[in-house]
Amino acid sequence: MEFALLYIVTALGISTVLNLILKRFGISQIIGYILTGTIIVYAFDLRHMNNSATLTHIAEFGIVFLMFTIGLEISLAKMNSMKKEIFVNGFMQVGFTALIVYGVSHYLFSLKSSSALILSLAFALSSTAVVLSYLKSSKEINNPYGQRATGILIFQDIAVIPILIFLSFLTASADQSIAEIIKDTIISAVIIIGFMFVIGKRVMTWLLHFSASSEVDELFMGSVLFIVVSAALLASYMGFTYSLGAFVAGMIIAETKYYHKVESDIAPFKDILLGTFFIVVGMKIDVAFFMNNIGLIVGIFLLVLVLKTLVTYLVVRISSSHVLSLKTALALSQVGEFSFVIFAVASMGGLLDEKLESLFVLVVIFSMIVTPFFISKINRFVSFVSHHQYLGLDNSAFTSRTNHVIVCGYSIVGKFVAKYLDEMDAPYVIIDNNPKHVQEALVAGKEAYLGDMSKLPLLEALHAESSAAVIVTLDNFDKKRAVCEAVLKHTKNINLIVKISTLEDKEGLADLNITSIVDSKLEVGRVLVEKMTTCKIGY
Repeated sequence: MEFALLYIVTALGISTVLNLILKRFGISQIIGYILTGTIIVYAFDLRHMNNSATLTHIAEFGIVFLMFTIGLEISLAKMNSMKKEIFVNGFMQVGFTALIVYGVSHYLFSLKSSSALILSLAFALSSTAVVLSYLKSSKEINNPYGQRATGILIFQDIAVIPILIFLSFLTASADQSIAEIIKDTIISAVIIIGFMFVIGKRVMTWLLHFSASSEVDELFMGSVLFIVVSAALLASYMGFTYSLGAFVAGMIIAETKYYHKVESDIAPFKDILLGTFFIVVGMKIDVAFFMNNIGLIVGIFLLVLVLKTLVTYLVVRISSSHVLSLKTALALSQVGEFSFVIFAVASMGGLLDEKLESLFVLVVIFSMIVTPFFISKINRFVSFVSHHQYLGLDNSAFTSRTNHVIVCGYSIVGKFVAKYLDEMDAPYVIIDNNPKHVQEALVAGKEAYLGDMSKLPLLEALHAESSAAVIVTLDNFDKKRAVCEAVLKHTKNINLIVKISTLEDKEGLADLNITSIVDSKLEVGRVLVEKMTTCKIGY
C-alpha cells in the first residue's frame, strides 16, 4: 500500500510538470500522460506490471467516462438522425479497412492468415480516446466532420463486441458453436437495452431529480457516478464492454433536463481517469524493443495511416464533400485503444505470436502518440491543400474587444439582425454552429466564426462579459436554452436578447434572467395592426 501511494503521487507530480511544459509548446496532454507511464515503469522497475489486468481495468474506466459524455451528446433522436454516419459509414469503413489490411498483410507481407485476420480487425479501429477528446475540447464534435467522425467511432465501439465474440470462437477454449454465441449475444443485448431504457431510465430520472432537489452538489455527483459505474458493470456482466453500458446511460440522461449539469459535473472525473488510461498505455512501452525496431514500427504506422485515410475518405466521399471527407479520414487514420484488447485476447488464445503482439502494440502506441500532434492541424492542412477557407475561431482577433454585439445564429432572422446592425454602424460578430451559415456570412463580408456559444471557452474568447449585447436568433429550443444558461453563468451583467416563436419556448426560458424576450408572432401581430392603422383605403 505504501509503495502504491508512492507510485500514484509520483505519477501525479510527473504528469503535472510534464503537461505544464508541453502546454507551453501547444502539445496535447495525452503525450504527457503516456510519457509519465513510461518514466514510472523504468524509474521503479515496474515492467512486470505493464500487463496487469487490474491496471487495465482501472484504465478502461477512463474510456467509460469518455463514452458516457459522448452518450450525453447523442440522444436517441440525434442517433436516429446520425444513422447514416453510424451504420452506413461506420460499417463500410470497418469492413473495407479490415479487408484491405488483411490482403496487404497476408498476400504482400506473407503473414499467417490467423495473424493477418487479427491485425486487420484491430487496425480497422480508430482511437475513441484521442479523437473524441480532441473533438470535445476543440468544440468540433458538433461540426459536420466531427459528426461523421463521431458516428464512425460509435460504430467501431459497437463492432468491438462481435469482434471479441468472433475471437472467442476461433480460440481453442471456445466450447460453444458460433450460432449459440450469436444467439446468447442477441438475447443479452435485448435484455440490457430493454432494461436500461424501460426500467433504468425511470430509476435514473428519479435519482437525478431527488439528488438535484436536495441542492447538495456532492449527492448529485454521487448519483451520476453511481449511474455510470452501474451501467458499465451491468453491460460487462451481460458480456459487453464497460464503455457500451456507459454510452447507453449517457444517451438516456441526454433525454432528461439534467444532461447539461451532468456533463459539466462529470468532466473532471473523465479527464482524470482518461489520464490514467494513457499512463497505462505508456507503461506498455518497451523502450529497448522500440529502439531496435523503430524503422519497422514507423513504416507500419505510415502504411496504416495511408490505407485508413484512403478507405475512410472514399467511404465518406460517397455522400459528403471533398473537404469534409478528407478531414474525417485524417482524424480517423490512427489505430485505437481497443486494439490492445484484441491483441491480448488473440495472444492468450494462441492466435498471435508474442513477438508480433509486442510489435503491433508498439505500432498502436506510436500512432496514439503521434495523433495529438497532427489532429489539431487538420483544419489548416485541409484548408492549405484544398484552398478551402478555414472557419475556426481565432482568439487573437478578440484580444481587446469591447462594446460589440454578439449575434448567435445566422439563419433568416440572424441575417436581418446583421442588416439592421450594419445600418446602425454597430460593431458585431456572428457565431454559428452551421458551416453553411458561416460561409454565407463570410461571402457577404461579415465577420463570422464557427462555434458553439454554449461552451465557456468560446464565451471567454469572444469577451462576452465586455459585449454590448448578445442576440440569440436560434430556432432549436435546446440549443437556445443551453446558450442562455452558458451566457448567464459566464456573466450576470449582460444584455441578453432572445428570439422565441412559441409559448412553450417562453415558458421554458421563464426561469432565466433574460433581459428581453422577443416573441416573433407577437411582433408580427403588432406590425400588422400598425400597418392597418396607417394605411389608406383606396376607392
